[in-house]
Amino acid sequence: MSQSFVFGWHAVDAITREEPQRLKKVWIQKGRRDRRVGDVIRRLDDLGVSWEQVHRRELDQRVNGVHQGVVAAVAEARAWQENDLMDLIERTEAPLLLVLDGVTDPHNLGACLRTAEAAGVLALVAPKDKSAPLNATARKVSSGAAETLPLVKVTNLARCLRRLQDAGLWVIGSAGEAGATLHQADFRGGVALVMGAEGKGMRRLTREHCDQLIRIPMVGAVESLNVSVATGVCLFEAVRQRGEAP
Repeated sequence: MSQSFVFGWHAVDAITREEPQRLKKVWIQKGRRDRRVGDVIRRLDDLGVSWEQVHRRELDQRVNGVHQGVVAAVAEARAWQENDLMDLIERTEAPLLLVLDGVTDPHNLGACLRTAEAAGVLALVAPKDKSAPLNATARKVSSGAAETLPLVKVTNLARCLRRLQDAGLWVIGSAGEAGATLHQADFRGGVALVMGAEGKGMRRLTREHCDQLIRIPMVGAVESLNVSVATGVCLFEAVRQRGEAP
């Protein structure tokens, strides 16, 4: 089985809690003595996972990013398929999904994963092509959300959106030129929120498969928000609505 690296304390801590069976070995920077280090080391010992304290330069050589003093070698995560997504939806009342179209920056993917997990999203959906990889950087930025929130990569996004509609979900897309605003959308039922890449937005075919297009009201001079920020704005409007009595 192939392996990859996860780094950063939130990401490594999440792996030890959520998917400890994937852990192969953990390297911790020498000189760290704080409580977080002690908690993770005790958990690794309880799990029987090998760990080693090393100099920072060795961690720097293993990963390209801000590792915060911890790196873990892990088995590749389960690859979620489109049919797995449909099974999840069937078992969930009023599911909330996040769909990313054309988001290619791993930092943005990680930030969207983190926000989506905090908002109670069931799964994040993205196309297999022209989409950010779930690499070590995305996992680190997600602060552990990548280890708990399913990321479903689909071959044909338009077809997947049709399947979601057939399953009873309302597909809402964010577009700067939309007539309706975010606050006019109804997020209280089964919803798939579609966010496009910053600048280009959603692809034409993706846009055509949305049941409704909305825009975030903007009153300042800037024309658009970073996709991860816009995603947070939209998702937490959904959280607000779904927390209210119908």
